Amino acid sequence: MNRFLPRDQSRSVAVWLFACAVLVFVMVVVGGVTRLTGSGLSITEWKPIMGALPPMNHADWMDAFEKYKAIPQYQQINAGMSLGEFQGIYFWEWFHRLLGRLVGVAFALPFLVFLLMRKLPRRLIWRCGVLLALGGLQGLIGWWMVSSGLSERVDVAPERLAVHLGLALMIFAGLIWVGLEAWSGEEHSRSPEGWSRGAALMWGAVFVQCLLGALVAGAKAGFVYTDWPLMNGAVFPPADWGKGALTFLHDQALVQFNHRIWAYGLLIAGTVYAVQAWRWRLAEGLGTSAIVLAVALWLQAALGVVTLIHAVPMWLGGLHQAGAALVLLAATVNLWLVRRSQPRLFMSGPRSMGL
Repeated sequence: MNRFLPRDQSRSVAVWLFACAVLVFVMVVVGGVTRLTGSGLSITEWKPIMGALPPMNHADWMDAFEKYKAIPQYQQINAGMSLGEFQGIYFWEWFHRLLGRLVGVAFALPFLVFLLMRKLPRRLIWRCGVLLALGGLQGLIGWWMVSSGLSERVDVAPERLAVHLGLALMIFAGLIWVGLEAWSGEEHSRSPEGWSRGAALMWGAVFVQCLLGALVAGAKAGFVYTDWPLMNGAVFPPADWGKGALTFLHDQALVQFNHRIWAYGLLIAGTVYAVQAWRWRLAEGLGTSAIVLAVALWLQAALGVVTLIHAVPMWLGGLHQAGAALVLLAATVNLWLVRRSQPRLFMSGPRSMGL
């Protein structure tokens, strides 16, 4: 056995990874609040080290405020804002970035300690290394997103917001997955290919819906067409195709329509998947995890409708973003369970389902 692999599983490593996942979850929620409060552009510089502290005196606050006054968001949206109001939005963006730094430290330092103490199973070393690299990339993506709103726009580009949120959710799911691997140890059994493919498709569909939701948020499409099930009395209000391909990313009507339609398809697919999984029950807990996923999808959809018809108040918008992460959590756990399940076929097998 390799000296880095005292045993195949490590509960301490799993707890560390799950704790990091909780921090990422909190960061995702705070990121949603930052967006809803219009705080994301309040810090106009990227200082990974020196920016850890907020302005410490009145002169520093005025300097930060003057830099904010130079960007289009202040000039076109918040002209006349007081220093106190600026400090209010500054706090959310600073707190969001502080959480990012905290996640980096909470992951990187224990990672090195586990390596030095030879407590990290060898098969998980490269996976944790990838997660660390993705965390560093997320910082760069975050600034790339913010920079899109500092010169010509009054907000960040929706597609960059979707990339930023998508990467955060990938890291979140990765932490959960590797944590489950560390908790349970290596498992060589695999469920039938059809079920693995079906669970993977469900995960992918949930992830795509999260990205579509990010486009809705970036285009501020949740503040328009707040009726349901129609959109301003129509099935599909006219989209402005003047932006060409960017219409799919920026048009408020189209991005909200896409988010709605994908949600309907996801609800149908998730319900069918749960019914079939419960019917076949390939392993203990497999049917339960599929049902948990389906219930989470329906609750999130209901929450989305309530959030929309109330024109996205901050607490509902934040709750809806938290719900998206929790649905992805359910899809991740379900996929992990399916891929490790011991087949127990009661009838002819699930391959005939075409999942």
